[in-house]
Amino acid sequence: MGAYSFLIFSVVGLISAGCAGRNVVQEEPPVTDTLEQVPIEKLFLPDTSYASAQKVYFVVEQKDTLTYYLQDLDDRYASDFSTFTFRRNLLRNAAFGGTLEKRPDTVEIAWTFKTPEDNFETKFGNWGGGTGWTGQPIYVHWSKEDVGSFRKAGVILPSALESGEEIIFTSLNAKAYFLDFNTGKRTRSDLDVQNTIKGSPSLDPEFKNLYIGHGVSRETPMNLLCVDLLKHRITYRFSDYKAWRKWGAFDSSPVVAGGYLIWPGENGSIYKFSREQGKLNLLQTLRYKVGGAAPGVESSIAIWRNYGWFQDNNGNILCINLNTMKPVWHYSNHDDSDGTVVCRIENETPFIYAASEVDHQGMEGLCYFIKINGLDGSLVWEQKIPCRRLKHGEKIMDGGMYSTPLLGEGDCKEMIFANVCRQKAAKTNGEFFALSTKDGSVIYNIPLSQFCWSSPVAFYDKENKMYIFTGDGDGVIYLIEAKTGAVIYSKKVAYNFESSPTVVGNAAVVGSRVNGIFKFVIK
Repeated sequence: MGAYSFLIFSVVGLISAGCAGRNVVQEEPPVTDTLEQVPIEKLFLPDTSYASAQKVYFVVEQKDTLTYYLQDLDDRYASDFSTFTFRRNLLRNAAFGGTLEKRPDTVEIAWTFKTPEDNFETKFGNWGGGTGWTGQPIYVHWSKEDVGSFRKAGVILPSALESGEEIIFTSLNAKAYFLDFNTGKRTRSDLDVQNTIKGSPSLDPEFKNLYIGHGVSRETPMNLLCVDLLKHRITYRFSDYKAWRKWGAFDSSPVVAGGYLIWPGENGSIYKFSREQGKLNLLQTLRYKVGGAAPGVESSIAIWRNYGWFQDNNGNILCINLNTMKPVWHYSNHDDSDGTVVCRIENETPFIYAASEVDHQGMEGLCYFIKINGLDGSLVWEQKIPCRRLKHGEKIMDGGMYSTPLLGEGDCKEMIFANVCRQKAAKTNGEFFALSTKDGSVIYNIPLSQFCWSSPVAFYDKENKMYIFTGDGDGVIYLIEAKTGAVIYSKKVAYNFESSPTVVGNAAVVGSRVNGIFKFVIK
């Protein structure tokens, strides 16, 4: 796909009724049926810059003089029950569609898949196997035509994908894996992606492209990758030698918005690509600094219309106009912020929910859990949760929030949920919080067995009652009645759930460190 000019379409259809025969005394007036599409420029949010954006020093680099405005404002992820990207949609607020017949009372393991361990010693240690943070798997239900094209290309194993349902995940051992959702058996050969992967891959909603970002270098430089699934190999890689920050990881899970792929990097840059089968074409790059520093972005960008929101490891929350790639506003949330923001549209206004860690504050500090207006960056409420950093051998574990919050639906519409690393600032290292979306007040909290980086997911019964599934750093899984905070079920089943689950029906698929990947069934 090449460069795009900005187009405005206005469709007007006219249907006229003429005379039926010669002996017509009075001619009927023409019948007009008008269908008008609102020009996309009227749906764009303002191309403006608030005073807070003056704190951001930035440069937008562009390959040519063409205008790369979004071609549409559709959420290409919203209409499919597949999970192609982290937290499933552009707003990163998916309810996931997990469905239950009745109130659940147990969790069963349907299958497990153990990854080989990688004993390669990097500059940052030995990463082993399984999955890390954020590590959410992809779930896709391929059509018969898609499966036929894979079979014709010879890229799937014999008799694979008879159901069409596939799980794709990347591992700390520098491999990508492809499994049958129903059986946990391999559907394709393992793919060597050369470097350790921590973040969540993305699947293109229109092309058979798999997007993977390196997390830690082994022997080769870190890149963002495009895997052509019709060839089952890496066909495009990109690293940016001009980046203002020299750590070149891509933990962020990219998304397609308005026809373009948007991909933040830990090198202080945000990229806009056009896409083809098996290939990306860089169009625009936003480079920015705040207070003289170029921060890295580990969070995934949330998008509504032409605005995108993300936070970085210096605590900056930015809104950018995806048409121009220029900052709209800036908000400082005090400390390192790696979790992904979530957006909800309330009375035609986008509101952003986000939280910080305790890192730069020292050994003790506050997790700032906030709600802000997505249009101008103004603060709606702020909840301060005391947290600590914890020394574990030679490593220091930061406090605060690494998980992505979960917005309530059903009987919990005015609630938001998240896992917080308290690190001995409370009775346990981890706690599960339920807060009010109206004022940020704490409704309840539940002690966890250990710190928790994994993001909670939701299931709903026929009465639209909400239940939450999550795991912690001790390998314990929890099933929680969301409204009351009652723990219905808990059990230690693995080593450490850093990764976030993906939900299909009454099942959750999630990876753990060392142990590999699990399919859990909620009953």
